[in-house]
Amino acid sequence: MQKRALGNSGLEVSALGLGCMGLNFSYPPFPEKKEMISLIRSAVERGVTFFDTAEAYGPHTNEELVGEALAPFRGQVVIATKFGFNFGPRGEQTGQNSRPEHIREVAEASLKRLRIDAIDLFYQHRVDTSVPIEEVAGTVKDLIKEGKVKHFGLSEAGVQTIRRAHAVQSVTALHSEYSLWFRRPEEEVIPALEELGIGFVPFSPLGKGFLTGKIDETTKFDSSDFRSIVPRFTPEARKANEPLVELLRAIAERKRATPAQLALAWLLARKPWIVPIPGTKKLDRLEENLGAADVELTADDLREIEAAASTIKIQGARYPEQLEKRTGL
Repeated sequence: MQKRALGNSGLEVSALGLGCMGLNFSYPPFPEKKEMISLIRSAVERGVTFFDTAEAYGPHTNEELVGEALAPFRGQVVIATKFGFNFGPRGEQTGQNSRPEHIREVAEASLKRLRIDAIDLFYQHRVDTSVPIEEVAGTVKDLIKEGKVKHFGLSEAGVQTIRRAHAVQSVTALHSEYSLWFRRPEEEVIPALEELGIGFVPFSPLGKGFLTGKIDETTKFDSSDFRSIVPRFTPEARKANEPLVELLRAIAERKRATPAQLALAWLLARKPWIVPIPGTKKLDRLEENLGAADVELTADDLREIEAAASTIKIQGARYPEQLEKRTGL
């Protein structure tokens, strides 16, 4: 597996990471824990060194799963986790919380769940408008000085927030949605990241599974599946967005690749400091995704994709309105 550096930070990770959220959160059904531990360890065996989790996934149980699975590989892998929420007695989110004392509490708890001595990359999960970002960045800066955190990151933050945070504590990476079917980061965010020397970690690089070509207008989602409330995943929107998958499929066939591999290869070709983190619960899909690192897209390929994609208007919002309000701040 090729390696990439996240911006100017010096943090080197595999060109493709593994998003672990879906192993036990948001995308049922969930396999047995031992199967997921085996999957994570299989990823390590195949060269993956970058794993993404969060206290909010589960909540807490995803960190425990990742911590147990990666315990034998301490020092060989990079684990990213996140802070920024309160939880109720049933694990439900009860609001954002990036107050300094809470960040410290989360850091201590995450260290225990992950079975590590220092958090490699600690993201603010969503911008908390009730706490100045300078206070957030300053708290993480202190944690870095104390040796409990190595790198600071932001998730779904807008350009002004990124700049303000970076002025206090260098931001190593931005964790935000980016793919062929959600390209808003190209407008302002990616130019700013390049200017500041910050890496980009796209989540949902396969459009929450849509760009794999395995989902169509007839696909049924369980009520506990996050996609069941996403406007972009209504049957009408899926049907309207099918031309994007057909585009990927046509070009992928010529490249002897799959639509998923082409979508990931496109992201890898955008910038050398972009590290997508596709998630999966299946070993064959893991191997398929990792194969994207070997798909070479020429300048002509990229122009063809760009020209064809520009004629396709994606239908449906990527989040319900209340969740979209938390992003791009």
